[in-house]
Amino acid sequence: MTEKLKTAKALPPAIAVDAELAPITAMLSSRLMVVANLLKRGAILRYKRLAGLSSVEFGLVASLGRRPPMSVVRLAEAVGMDKGQISRALAELVARKLVAKAINPRDNRETLVSLTKAGLAAHDAIVAGAQERNRRLLEQLDPQDLEVLLGHIDRLTATAAEMLADEKELG
Repeated sequence: MTEKLKTAKALPPAIAVDAELAPITAMLSSRLMVVANLLKRGAILRYKRLAGLSSVEFGLVASLGRRPPMSVVRLAEAVGMDKGQISRALAELVARKLVAKAINPRDNRETLVSLTKAGLAAHDAIVAGAQERNRRLLEQLDPQDLEVLLGHIDRLTATAAEMLADEKELG
């Protein structure tokens, strides 16, 4: 019997499976990224089908939401991209009459963007789709398991934010 097989038999099933994976893929962060990527890919397909939006476009429409007009710079910050990265998507959304652009009356150097009536309809389709996906994802958990899971996610998020801050300090 090989050493790997002996080790795998001695370990609980979940850990035995981990022993067969490449070390990085067995890590929690990798597993969370797999879940996040699967959810993102499914969302992209859904929002393309429901509203004809690309991933960047649906991010912009979701961020604009039912908020008052916001500057292009603020929108870029909200979606975590720079102004140049979102300009093509915004131009497409304006051409499709989902987003309206206007000069800020208080600062004519700044452009404000907001959803049009059609953009609000696309936003509402995104929200409804997200709620349905969230319901389907969580329906397998009982309320106590969900509460525990969300508590763990909150703690992991706080620790990940601290780790990011540490890395930024180190340069």
